[in-house]
Amino acid sequence: MLKSLANAVLFQCGWWACVLGGNSRWLLVGLAVLAVHLLWISAWSREGQVILAVTLLGTVVDTSLRTFGVFHFSMPGPLIPFWLILLWALLATTLRHCLAWSARPWWRSSLLGAVGGPLSYYAGSQLAGVSFGYGTPATLIGLALLWAMLFPLLHWIAEQLGH
Repeated sequence: MLKSLANAVLFQCGWWACVLGGNSRWLLVGLAVLAVHLLWISAWSREGQVILAVTLLGTVVDTSLRTFGVFHFSMPGPLIPFWLILLWALLATTLRHCLAWSARPWWRSSLLGAVGGPLSYYAGSQLAGVSFGYGTPATLIGLALLWAMLFPLLHWIAEQLGH
């Protein structure tokens, strides 16, 4: 229980540092959160593959959304900014801990994804200066549909690789 609560608090600290700090020294807070998670809550040997797989998948998903004009970042480049890549790694740390309750039944993770995913992107867009290329309502609806499928997939990945 204590580790699950610590995982949730650490994730929120990392989220805020990444979103508010962007690609600045604040990313060190996000990296520190990742390190604390791996040292105190879990271990690289237990979650390394999950973190890598979720980070890679998330980077591909968000880079695709950037490529298709859904997201507009102030930073040029083909990939999403590093702070957003780090957010995917931080999200991966929650799947087997503070968000484990949402894995089963599958519809619970689908519902959480459909609500939490777009809300997180919206909050992040307001704080990090990311704009939505297709307008806010259309983007949030599209993200809700995407995350309704993506979050159960992330839980499945965590289950398959987290042994």
